[in-house]
Parts: sequence; structure tokens; C-alpha cells
Amino acid sequence: MSSSASSSVPAQAGQPLAGGLILALLGSVAFSGKAIIVKLAYRYGVDAITLIMYRMLFALPLFALIAWWSGRGKAPMSRRDWAGIVGLGISGYYLASFLDFLGLQYISASLERLILYLNPTLVLGLSLLLFRKKVSWRQLVAIGVSYSGVLLVFGQEIDFQGPHVVLGGVLVFASALSYAIYLVYSGELVQRLGSLRLVGWASLVACVLCIGQFLLMRPLSAALVAPEVIWLSVLNATVCTVAPVLMMMLAIERIGATMAAQSGMIGPLSTLILGVFILGEPFTPGIAVGTVLVLAGIWLLARWKN
Repeated sequence: MSSSASSSVPAQAGQPLAGGLILALLGSVAFSGKAIIVKLAYRYGVDAITLIMYRMLFALPLFALIAWWSGRGKAPMSRRDWAGIVGLGISGYYLASFLDFLGLQYISASLERLILYLNPTLVLGLSLLLFRKKVSWRQLVAIGVSYSGVLLVFGQEIDFQGPHVVLGGVLVFASALSYAIYLVYSGELVQRLGSLRLVGWASLVACVLCIGQFLLMRPLSAALVAPEVIWLSVLNATVCTVAPVLMMMLAIERIGATMAAQSGMIGPLSTLILGVFILGEPFTPGIAVGTVLVLAGIWLLARWKN
């Protein structure tokens, strides 16, 4: 979608700007809450494979409904479409989610959100490597600012939690990279199928893979978890997985993709605040400065995208 088209969406739809902004902000906060819920669930002794299985199990019927609803009256998908959906589902939703859940066992929710927020820089890097896209010196400066912020918070976390933070950071960074691959290669399918239809079907692929992974790698007795894990998983599947997808789609329709993406900058801040008050994670001047640097770098990257 061109900038002119996206900027004209609110006027054509006749929706108030405030409504779109509220949806974008709520969607970003809700999605960021996933890390908080996962960290809470880990306190009940559940492992990553079981936890992500429950998240996807409860999300599956909702994504099936999205896939059906968004495909009404549309042309049937070709074999090429199905192949693309499977590949993107593996990269963007299965691997990205599973690696993220694994990483959250070792790092704070705040650091996890900051690493995932580096996604635009990874997309730019992949575009440079795969499509020879040119990168300006200003974009390199913006990337440097963001990564310096993550490294600052990373160093603070090693002091608090020890060297296992390195493993967690690598896993979450791999999650961000996997999702960046999804974003880079999803453009053609989004144009052909529509974003909501692609999200629905690709997420269904991830749901099946996560449930299948549990059945292959864990005995059925592993599904016997604390009731709190079940309720947290229901909350994760609905409020922090499906609802943010819908809210962001509705927000994009009202205020355009650019403004919706910029509203997402509240995500790391909300995770930081929730992590401090709900999880009791430490808050230091170094973590605050690192968070500001990451947000500033991503803002500069969006401002200097051309």
C-alpha cells in the first residue's frame, strides 16, 4: 500500500482518528503482554513445549474462524498459495513463537520485548542480503542506536541473572529473525490473499505444528498442569494472540500501516512497566536508557526509511 493510499484510508472509511489510534495502542499492549503471561506460567513448573501447545490449542478455533471468514467469496487457493502458507506458517508463527517461548525461560520479559522490537532492522538486513537493497548511512546510524540499547540492557541482565542470559538472548533473537523472514517473503501472498486470510491460515499451520510437537516429544501425562497454567494459556491465546491481530488489522484500516506501526512503540514500554509491577523484574537507569535507545533507533529508522 502506498503512503498516499494509506493516508487516505481514514477519510474514505469515515472513522475517527482517535478510534484507530486506540485500537493500535491496545493491540500493541495486548501483544506485549504475552511475555508477562509466559513468565507467570513458568512459575508453575510447565515447560516451553507444553505451554506453547496449550496456547495454540486454545487459539486454533479462533484462527480457523478468521481463515474461514476472510476467505468467504474469494477464489480458491492454488498449490503455490498453500506451499507459501505452510512455509510462512513455519517461519513466522511456529519457529518464531517456539524460540521466543524457549528464550523467555532465561531472560526478562523486558529484554525479550526489546530484542523482538529490533525486527525492522532485521527486515532491512535481509532485504540488503537477499535483494541487494541499498542502505543509507542514516539507516546504519539508526540501527546502531537500537542495538546499542539492547546491548546495554543485555549487560545489565547478565549482572542480575548470570550467563544463561546469553542463551535466552540468542533464542529470542533467532525468533525475531524467523519472523523477519516471514515479513520479507509474505508480501506477494498478502497482495494475493489479503493479510487477514494469510494470518489465519499461517497461524493454523503453526497451531497444528505446536500441538503435533507436543504429541511427539511429550507423554500425554505432561498435559496435566496446574489450573493456573490453563487459565493463563486461555488468556494468552485470546487477549495476547488473536485479539491483537484483529485490533491491528482494524487500526490499519482506519489510520494506515505507518501510523499503526509507530503506535507499536508503546509495546516495549508497557512490557517494561508490567514486568516491574507484576513479575518484580529489576528496573535500573541502565535499563531505562537502553529502552529509550531502542525506541529512538526504531523511530529514526522509520523516519529515514528512504
